[in-house]
Amino acid sequence: MNILIFGPNGSGKGTQGAIVQKKYNVPHIETGVIFRQNISNKTPLGEKAKAYIDRGELVPDDITIPMILDRLKEGDAKNGWLLDGFPRNLAQAEALWDALKKENIKLDIVIEIDLDRETSKNRIMGRRLCRIDNNHPNNIYIDAIKPHTHDGKTVCQVCGCEDLSTRADDQDSQAIDKRHGIYYDTKTGTLAAVNFFRERTKVIVVNGRPGVKEVSEELIRKLG
Repeated sequence: MNILIFGPNGSGKGTQGAIVQKKYNVPHIETGVIFRQNISNKTPLGEKAKAYIDRGELVPDDITIPMILDRLKEGDAKNGWLLDGFPRNLAQAEALWDALKKENIKLDIVIEIDLDRETSKNRIMGRRLCRIDNNHPNNIYIDAIKPHTHDGKTVCQVCGCEDLSTRADDQDSQAIDKRHGIYYDTKTGTLAAVNFFRERTKVIVVNGRPGVKEVSEELIRKLG
């Protein structure tokens, strides 16, 4: 099963992606990891990408897409893959679709985790990190993982640690708005890419507003 997954920051895309990966026993392929591996291994494409990155420029699609295709052809992906983080806009969607067709690689399903912009932003800014374990889920805007209160203090809802903090980039409202501006753009942005695929293959839309368990159950049910 070859799958693309989309969702704005704060939608729980990583969590749901892990569930899909387990269901189909396919590798969860993230474009950021592909870049790092190619650069660290000094592949020809990695060297080209590094030159752009070192100049502070975006890596062109004619370098990015061959990197992705190379990864999709590796042995662990022979029975399918879950691609996350690409495409980010309509032009990339068109280029990826054409490249997959040329390689005779079928895209079976596109997953879209649907979440409104305000809720998505609140979830990002509501994240709280536990000093004991950053993987302890705490978010002041999500009831299921809301930090607890003890003796008037906010504490980790998992271990009771009183030392909760925030990530600086989670509190950068302008940076979040910029990323979301690209994602929610239905003309040339990420949602435009989703709509492009909607006309060409199966797209499953999952409501991202409920809790993780409810979202997962809907996703698994729709995947069949």
